[in-house]
Amino acid sequence: MLIAHISDTHIAGKNKKAYGVVPTAENLELCVDNINRLIPKPDLVLITGDITCNGLLEESKRAAHILKKLGCPYYIVPGNHDDRATLLSVFGQKACPVANKEFINYVIEGYDIRLIALDSSSPGEPGGELCKTRLSWLEAQLSDKKDMPTIIFMHHPPAKCRVLETDEDGFVGANKLGDLIKKHHNIKRILCGHIHMPAHLGWCNTIISTAPGMGLEIVLDLTLKRPSEFTMEAPAYQLHYLTPEKNLVSHLITVKDKDGPYQFIEYPEV
Repeated sequence: MLIAHISDTHIAGKNKKAYGVVPTAENLELCVDNINRLIPKPDLVLITGDITCNGLLEESKRAAHILKKLGCPYYIVPGNHDDRATLLSVFGQKACPVANKEFINYVIEGYDIRLIALDSSSPGEPGGELCKTRLSWLEAQLSDKKDMPTIIFMHHPPAKCRVLETDEDGFVGANKLGDLIKKHHNIKRILCGHIHMPAHLGWCNTIISTAPGMGLEIVLDLTLKRPSEFTMEAPAYQLHYLTPEKNLVSHLITVKDKDGPYQFIEYPEV
């Protein structure tokens, strides 16, 4: 099974750029085209939130217009920059097949990995939250198929990644989520975004893996002393591949012009 993982697309309105400078819509189009040309083709694409810059209807529609060009199914969860109701109205049941519109929580079945979408957003707050309702729902889903390899995907990583801005945002309910995760040994990954860079963190008997932003990357400062800054980078996404040995391997795919490929042979000097 092959899963493409996009996050933090931050699509602005028509003819606009994120924060006035980052061409996130154009970057997303490059990633969509790159994903469509992959061999083998991904079974599906997961998009872990901050689909829009400001939660506006026109931003959601612009994102949906780009994402509909994907040659495989895709699924979304909201981030702190999104509006839950707006996402549901634009993307509908195809991309977020919820049973209850209170939260964008759902399960994707029928693949070699079971995928659980978890809504970690809290309106008006930058940080993550899992309330009693969402935790109870997740517990019920995890208890249903305890031996099935499972991925949970949501926007906020439930552990600090030494990124100042997002560490300060916090995550209400992270400890309770961790206690729940520890009870289950079939959770291959928790896929997230929010920190705008790729990172991998061992946590509660599983691995948290974050996807990069759509060309908008937060400057890493492990001292946590510099003000939050970002750079513009080539767009990128992650690929998660379930091998025949049932190991889940994660790769970072950067979408940019490359010199090559070359074979590992000696080339004559010119």
